[in-house]
Amino acid sequence: MKNVKVVTDSTVDLPKEVLQEHGIEVVPLSFTIGEEAFIDRVTITPDEFMEKMKEAEELPKSSQPSVGEFLEIYNRLGEDGSDIISIHMAGELSGTVRSAQYAATLAEANVTVVDSEFISLALGFQVLEAAQQARLGKSVEEIVNRLRDVRRCTRLYVTVDTLDNLVKGGRIGRGRALIGSLLNIKPIAALVDGMYTPIAKARSYSQIIKYLTNQFKEDISNKTIRAVGIVHADALALAERLKQSIMEATGYHSIDIVATTPVISIHTGPGAIGLMYYAE
Repeated sequence: MKNVKVVTDSTVDLPKEVLQEHGIEVVPLSFTIGEEAFIDRVTITPDEFMEKMKEAEELPKSSQPSVGEFLEIYNRLGEDGSDIISIHMAGELSGTVRSAQYAATLAEANVTVVDSEFISLALGFQVLEAAQQARLGKSVEEIVNRLRDVRRCTRLYVTVDTLDNLVKGGRIGRGRALIGSLLNIKPIAALVDGMYTPIAKARSYSQIIKYLTNQFKEDISNKTIRAVGIVHADALALAERLKQSIMEATGYHSIDIVATTPVISIHTGPGAIGLMYYAE
């Protein structure tokens, strides 16, 4: 049985020590703030980025890894004859997976590219599952089939505190943002088939917490919870409130809270949180 190695991108939001423990290779995205260029989580931390973004006159711009970056990693990891599974953020949100797919056609190694259809820790669920299955000696085909099951059982919800970044990024018009701000509307969206899908509106943090807690309870009913994570963009207090609410409502305590990657917070702006989990 061939050894299988796992590659992902820096939107995965998993702690560095977890990635190292499982031998997962990360290809970083990059972005610019004004004239300054940064490599995601390599030359700047999420906290440092939030401070710079608040001061920036224009919205930072992110860039996917180049085909050459992927190719170098694939050839290096495949030198010992290993197969490679490369799992990436939703193709609907970034060209990252397409760069990986093109590099895979050029690589000397046997590379299988997977569109996770998710971002952040929801991408991380699939990445960790792939690494664990590889350790068990599973084949590429077996791992890819297992990832389909994880994907089908995963849910991701996100809410933003400000509509400013969505306007700057061209996601919504200024008129809708103005109305939303006047009414203090905080949209809640799900990521469905790799695309943001608005599902509800809240007018307060308490309503956000209540909605997400109830959604979690409904989704996990009569299922086994495999993983839960909360990510935030400069919104740790709100993330902790949501964690507390879920623990009190369900008795489930194993919930990770992490600061999300700058590549995601560029679009959400400060004050955003995301709830991600999968249950079978």
